[in-house]
Amino acid sequence: MSDTPHYINHRKRLRERFQKTGAVGMHDYELLELLLTFSIPRRDVKPVAKKLISKFGSLSGVLDADQKELEKLNGIGSMSASLISLVRELYSTYLAEGMKVLDVVSSPKAVIDFSRVKLSGLSNEAFMVIYINVKNEVIDYALLQEGTLDNVAVYPRRIIESALSHHASGVILVHNHPSGNPAPSKEDKLLTKEITDAAYALDIRVLDHLIVGKDGYFSFMENSLLTLD
Repeated sequence: MSDTPHYINHRKRLRERFQKTGAVGMHDYELLELLLTFSIPRRDVKPVAKKLISKFGSLSGVLDADQKELEKLNGIGSMSASLISLVRELYSTYLAEGMKVLDVVSSPKAVIDFSRVKLSGLSNEAFMVIYINVKNEVIDYALLQEGTLDNVAVYPRRIIESALSHHASGVILVHNHPSGNPAPSKEDKLLTKEITDAAYALDIRVLDHLIVGKDGYFSFMENSLLTLD
């Protein structure tokens, strides 16, 4: 009988499947398992992958998880937690780069996808501004403020100042709802109105305000809630 641990051949088969067909036909836990083989070299990682998905609810839940929360799970050390977080950040950067070459008015999905990856998994509310030029192309983006589980303090003046410093002709506002439900609150609507009015006075367009969460997104533009007095 061979002394080779059973998981060695299993890892080889996983790699060969991925090299041949990519993710087609692979379970989420198998993709995560394959990723973990790069940080856990001498152990069967299938139980760890399944445990991660069970704890965080889905593969996207695992990728959205805070690194400290990942490290608390038995079998996941700092190397594996860092690798998982790195995958999310790489994907976020990939989406950000793709977003910058598009007219965001005619291609709003690119902004939505980026915003959801960037913010929807955070445990506290955060507010981000995406800066737009006269051609409706993305100049840059910045996370301006982080708050608590259900609140983030945002000041319209700071947003306008940041837009001016980026020489932006327009902005897209984005914040997250950690609860998962992206429906806007009364305070969200009031804040949007205050920012829109302040921006309009300086000839800066507010193209949209997106609220993102694990349950989806809400667009003020799509719901005709960007108004001026």
